[in-house]
Amino acid sequence: MSVLKDYLACLDRYLMIAPRTCHMPKAHPASPTGTALLPLSLTFQTQCLSETMPAKQDPILIIGAGTFGLSTAYHLAQAGYTSITLLEKGDSIPSPLSAGNDINKIVRAEYEDPFYAELALAAISEWTTNPLFTPYFRQVGYLLGNSSAAPEKSRLSLARSLASIESHPSFAGGQITPITSRDDIRRVAPALDGPMAGWTGYFNRLAGYARAADALRALHTAVSSTVEINLGDAVTALKYDDDGGGTTRCIGAVTASGKAYTASTVILTLGASLPRLLPSIGPQITAKSWSIVHIQLTPSEAEHLAGIPVTYSRDLGFFFEPDQTTGLLKLSPSGAGYTNYTNHGGGGGYDDDKFSVPPDVRPGVIPAVDEEAIRKILKEHLPSLADRPFVDKKICWCADTADSEYVIDFVPGADGLIVASGDSGHAFKMLPLIGGWVMKVVESGEQAIEQWRWKKEQIKHDDVSWRVGKVRDLSEVM
Repeated sequence: MSVLKDYLACLDRYLMIAPRTCHMPKAHPASPTGTALLPLSLTFQTQCLSETMPAKQDPILIIGAGTFGLSTAYHLAQAGYTSITLLEKGDSIPSPLSAGNDINKIVRAEYEDPFYAELALAAISEWTTNPLFTPYFRQVGYLLGNSSAAPEKSRLSLARSLASIESHPSFAGGQITPITSRDDIRRVAPALDGPMAGWTGYFNRLAGYARAADALRALHTAVSSTVEINLGDAVTALKYDDDGGGTTRCIGAVTASGKAYTASTVILTLGASLPRLLPSIGPQITAKSWSIVHIQLTPSEAEHLAGIPVTYSRDLGFFFEPDQTTGLLKLSPSGAGYTNYTNHGGGGGYDDDKFSVPPDVRPGVIPAVDEEAIRKILKEHLPSLADRPFVDKKICWCADTADSEYVIDFVPGADGLIVASGDSGHAFKMLPLIGGWVMKVVESGEQAIEQWRWKKEQIKHDDVSWRVGKVRDLSEVM
């Protein structure tokens, strides 16, 4: 009975956030309990009947044209909203400031929480069937494991991730292959010729990666004829109206150039820099960063590694197949992330006077300890590249929450103001769907999903269950 109860609860939460037309799970007829989920195969139409639903012509202002912002603009435009304005501080899309401005992002369904596993499967369905997204998805598989020196936390996290999918009907028929020896690795990824001694894990054939920057460009093109997009002018302040009766409403924003925008609904999708504009979000969202480097391969080297699975040694780091256009091989070390704490003057719901935000200047350097860690990844997996120079080194910032939950909700005390953020390192895979979840909040006037609601209590951000290592501030390592 408890299994059935858990399933119904998960399904109920899923129904609440399903986009207007989506593939829905149903009970598997061959399941002994009747509670296993079939592949997402049903089409379900939902209709919002809320009295708070805005009129299609009401002006909507979206601030931030990254993953959350572009997806939201797309879903609103698809639903028939006719007065959408999208503002972006960067001078191009993808914005240089967006975490999604990357050659690739992992797309997988492994989660410690089955709720997110179902959402990720729905997203993968979109990546593999929706003509807007299919050109940018590479289903090369996902090789996930731990080295022999992995800490217990990393091993437990991997076990929980595997448990979320191994009995799921979507992964039946050999979609998951256990990896217990070097020979197992050779069978699924023969190009990985490093020692990988004691490496254990599994290979997931349903996963892969998205060509992130290209997918964002495609969304930009898709909305360019129906959404007003203004680039290169940062929003410096929000505009509010107090009716004198104790009700405050957000009515727009002002940019650095002095231009004012007015809207009935304002949606903040700024990611890691959000606390600068909305300090009250600080207790929930911390800007954290991870290092990324690339190696320029020759055409023959890139051809040799073409088609390798996304490979993630949980305690070491991950890498992708070479980019098909540039021949760049991307790598990133594991870690709990770096912060960049700065004074903000107090207030805004903080217990102290600091919050973490991305620095204004982003030099093309990374901490030396990360360079060493990436060299170790190469020695273990691709030793012939271990001494090659790194190019296009950068630190990638995202909006991180302590519980890895997104924050998609109205801002308390400010009618008409919605925040959609909290990437936490796992939002890009949801690009085809995430804007639909934001639109549901716009139309219903509330967030029905408890874990995505605005959280009033202050939460510590120094330990995330699925990450290894310790959070450090950039000032300690650079």
